[in-house]
Formats: sequence, C-alpha cells, structure tokens
Amino acid sequence: MTNKTKILLVEDDHNLGFVVKDNLTLKGYEVTLCKDGEQGEKEFLNSRFQLCILDVMLPKKDGFSLARSIRTTDIDVPILFLTAKTMTDDKLEGFGTGADDYITKPFSLEELYCRLEVFLKRNKTPKSITIHSNSLSIGKYEFDSTNFKLTFQNNIKTLTAREAEILKQLYIHRNRVLKRQEILMAVWGDDDYFLGRSLDVFISKIRKYLKHDPLVQITNFHGVGFKLEIPE
Repeated sequence: MTNKTKILLVEDDHNLGFVVKDNLTLKGYEVTLCKDGEQGEKEFLNSRFQLCILDVMLPKKDGFSLARSIRTTDIDVPILFLTAKTMTDDKLEGFGTGADDYITKPFSLEELYCRLEVFLKRNKTPKSITIHSNSLSIGKYEFDSTNFKLTFQNNIKTLTAREAEILKQLYIHRNRVLKRQEILMAVWGDDDYFLGRSLDVFISKIRKYLKHDPLVQITNFHGVGFKLEIPE
C-alpha cells in the first residue's frame, strides 16, 4: 500500500491487541491501538481513520457507546466489532449503533483480513441511488431519506446511515422482490457472504421499526431477497 489505510483498533486485551496490530501493520495498514473507549474516542476525534475495529467490552466507555459517538461525527466509516458474545440481542444492539459487522472471538487473522478488505472496498464504491423526493410515505410512516428520520404519528426514530440506505432501496423497489445481491451491491458495493449476514440483521431491525402499521410488511423470500409490501 502506498497510501496506508489508517485503522483505529480499540482492544483492552494487551496480548490480542498487540497481535492484531502487529499483523495488520505487516499487511501494510497504519494501526492506532487504544486500550479503553475514552482513549479510542479521543483518537478518533483527533485523527482521520478509514476503518474502526472495536472490542465490545471496554473499560471507561464500552464499544457500543464508542460506536454511537463515532457515528455522530462520521456516518460512513466502517465499524467492526470484536465480541465474545453470541446472543442475538447483543448483535442487534451493535448494529443499532451503526456498526457494519461483528467478528466473534476467537477468530483467525485471515478472517479479519477478509472482512477489512471487503469493508474498505465497499467504502470506496460510490453510491448512485436517485429518488425524486426526500419525504417518502411508507403506509402510515413518513421516511425522511436524507436525514434518516422515520416518523409514525408523533414518534420519530433516527435510523443509522446503513438502515436508511437499505430502507430506501426497499422503497424504490416496493411491492416487488428485491434480490439480496441487488441490495448488497447498492448499499455496500459488494455481495460478500459476511455482508449478507449483516443485511439479515439490518432487515430485522427495520421490521421492528415498521411494526406499528400491520399493512406494511417486509417479506423474506428465502435465498432470493426481500419485498417491502406497501398498500397502494
């Protein structure tokens, strides 16, 4: 790499942090290692990073809180969680902060490299989605696709950038099956297997946001794609 990709690594396990930083450095990345969430937040505010790797269980400021803080200043930088947890609720909470994916400890360095390359490649791919209005009606909801706001009656839910992009794609192709590969390419610029797993978690979150209108449904066509059903 001629222009080194800068990665923020926040990991309080000394041995794991050293091994990951050392191996990523050998791969040509420039890695800043922080031992707690507060230090990680300070480094992110003071420097520009192309990717963040965050442990979930961190001292002073946990990984979920750190990810939320990062998203207030940068909605696009890829965030990868390192976690020993396997419960679905923990994964959903992670994606609710705007993270792109997770990797469960213990993990192989080759798997980590694969994830990083996918995210970095996707983040360099420009998105080309065109709609005629920023205010979209989804049943009884109003969706502000520019500011990521989903409104039901007087309740406003702020989506993450990724959630908003997926919902926008579903809306553009509403009432027809949108293939998984189409969503992945439009939102991430890649149809990698790991991103496919992330997509499923994002869809679960969006379903919950739309649950107050029973006429609005996201139907899963197994192995094919999803259809946002909205009454005409």
